[in-house]
Amino acid sequence: MLDAESTIRQHINRDEDCAEASMQLMAMRVVMLGLISERNRLGGEERLLDVDERLKADCRAVGKGPFKGLLKGARGRRVR
Repeated sequence: MLDAESTIRQHINRDEDCAEASMQLMAMRVVMLGLISERNRLGGEERLLDVDERLKADCRAVGKGPFKGLLKGARGRRVR
């Protein structure tokens, strides 16, 4: 989807027709919405954090050394 959006921006910046890329992006979004609703039906719905909650989340480094490279995510799991 990001590639399609980038392609659309490039077409617009060059004053070219971006109808085909736009239609492909809209089709991708329809598929994405279908996948999200299927996930929600299966019980996978989860609340997304807003900006304030993400800033307050504990994202300090895990471990004793400064070069561990592992961070604790918003839900306490390790992110690489």
